[in-house]
Amino acid sequence: MTEYPLDTERLQSWAIDMARHVAKLSKDPSTKVGAVLFDSKRRFVSAGYNGLPRGVEDKPERLTDRDIKYRMIRHAEANAIAFATAPLDGATLVVTHPCCAQCAGAAIQAGVAHVVWPKPDAAFFKRWADDLHLVQEMFQEAGVHIHEV
Repeated sequence: MTEYPLDTERLQSWAIDMARHVAKLSKDPSTKVGAVLFDSKRRFVSAGYNGLPRGVEDKPERLTDRDIKYRMIRHAEANAIAFATAPLDGATLVVTHPCCAQCAGAAIQAGVAHVVWPKPDAAFFKRWADDLHLVQEMFQEAGVHIHEV
């Protein structure tokens, strides 16, 4: 197993707070998501937040129409992975919300070993239960450890 660099409650809380701070940059009016990546020595590697791709206008009609937004938006995890300044083998991904299946696949493919997110509340879990089960299955099969805080 790859060493888990955020091995204390204090470090996990600090990293979640950092991801929440990054999430404030999102222009999404309904859900602001942030993600940060650390290597196995606790060194910051990257950050990302949910938003439209580079050069694509953040028009209100795109961000307020759920169908359009979901088809256009890049998730925080995908942005953090894309902007990484170092290899991600063994990295820890810290996210303000549980990953979707697409972002879980991207994290696995990039070599992430640990994922940290706040424990979802009952309403979130009920809404996204099928996706969360799939994400847990994917991470388990790939040997990625989930840490809910």
